Amino acid sequence: MKYERFEDLPVWQAAIELAEQVYDVTRDRFFAQPGDLRSQLRRAALSVSNNIAEGFERGSTAELLAFLYIARGSAGEVRSMLGFIDRSEDAAHLKSQISDLKTLAESCSRQIRAWADHLQNTDIKGQRHLKRSQISNFKSQIRRPDRDAKESEI
Repeated sequence: MKYERFEDLPVWQAAIELAEQVYDVTRDRFFAQPGDLRSQLRRAALSVSNNIAEGFERGSTAELLAFLYIARGSAGEVRSMLGFIDRSEDAAHLKSQISDLKTLAESCSRQIRAWADHLQNTDIKGQRHLKRSQISNFKSQIRRPDRDAKESEI
């Protein structure tokens, strides 16, 4: 299956779910204490989906890989902070949510790693590296189904 929009990627969907759930849990009173834990956790969680999106839009496999590794690092950062929170007695009421978030962050990390491993074993350099003739051929193949569909309606 070929994805044309990052929003359609299952890994991006999981990452945006991670960010949404992190934003939800960080509304809890535990995160009202002094310090930057709430903000840093939110930024790291949102960084996962943002880096997947930015890499996808770059147009080269090398850049996509670089952003995927950044996204994976952010997922690790989220897990690390969640591990810290999980050890706090003041956050005991959040144990279930924290556990679910750690599982989701791990899932994102595994998906990113699998995608990166696949990309590293391909000769495809990315859309930006296509020759003009390849781009013209690709565009004509895209237009053809539209034109064929319109002709069949006539």
